[in-house]
Amino acid sequence: MSASTFRVARPVPSSSLITNDAPEPTRPGVFRYPSLTTTVPKEFVHRASVAEVLLTDWERTDESRLSMTAQWPRGHSFFTAVDGYHDPLIAAETIRQAGLLLAHAEFGVPLGHHFLMWDLHVDVCPEQLLMGSAPASLHLDITCSDIKWRGSSLTGLHYEVVIRRHGRPVAAGGASFTCTSPAVYRRVRANRTLDGDCPQLLALTAPVAPQSVGRMSPRDVVLTPVGEDNRWQLRVDTRHPVLFDHPVDHVPGMVLIEAARQATAAALDRPALPLGIASTFGRYAELDTPCVIEARRLPGDSSDGGDCVLVTGHQMDEPVFRSVVTVASTAV
Repeated sequence: MSASTFRVARPVPSSSLITNDAPEPTRPGVFRYPSLTTTVPKEFVHRASVAEVLLTDWERTDESRLSMTAQWPRGHSFFTAVDGYHDPLIAAETIRQAGLLLAHAEFGVPLGHHFLMWDLHVDVCPEQLLMGSAPASLHLDITCSDIKWRGSSLTGLHYEVVIRRHGRPVAAGGASFTCTSPAVYRRVRANRTLDGDCPQLLALTAPVAPQSVGRMSPRDVVLTPVGEDNRWQLRVDTRHPVLFDHPVDHVPGMVLIEAARQATAAALDRPALPLGIASTFGRYAELDTPCVIEARRLPGDSSDGGDCVLVTGHQMDEPVFRSVVTVASTAV
């Protein structure tokens, strides 16, 4: 197996990059800073805003395993605290970013290639999500499997992630993706790419009441009422600075996962801390076609005592995604 081991040098302002063989500087007031914390390059995790990058470093330990570090802020503009707990969906976003980073930085996928996420799941340990007096510093252990190559080019893989905080598991999950070149993507997406004749966007629809889906601001609501119980239209606001961090030609998977979380809160008639979300994606969610979101409470309880809700999305009667959301039956 061949893989890129490209690394990013991080010179500190006002100091030169010094190799291990170089002598120590002797000028007064000049120091070496070998391990200052910074984020990984935003391009490696497909973010336009540096503020949305959660990962801080990575290291490949063998052919299929990697180690990463991350940080969750105490205050985030979208992944807001839930009764003093870090939002579990920030763990899902961390897992998403981890897959992109490992693909670009360690498996040699060129920047500009396109990724299709087929599934993403995450389960959290609520007691480890409690917010402290500082941002949460995290360590990620990642194991890759089902690695697919076409010649020397990676075409897809599955990966599992364990996120630890102070050495204790805070979340675990994984995802699968395939990646394609820009030329192949243009063929697959026909005229829907940003550099093609992208269809006109739907008019922005009205949100449901934010408090009914566990949100404070109407801007963060991704559901629109349609006059039926447990049924909504996906509300797509491409101006949202986090959900649509940069221009795209389809609805991002994290928007659909957020729709599943909000639909679960509405279906249960109470905001709750998700204990787990397992999502699969069957096709692109298009920006020019209404997406119908439906929620149905599943019979019985989960193995850990939570309530389970099945959330689905359809466009033109074709399934787009499916999520099973587990929330605590009572307050955590």
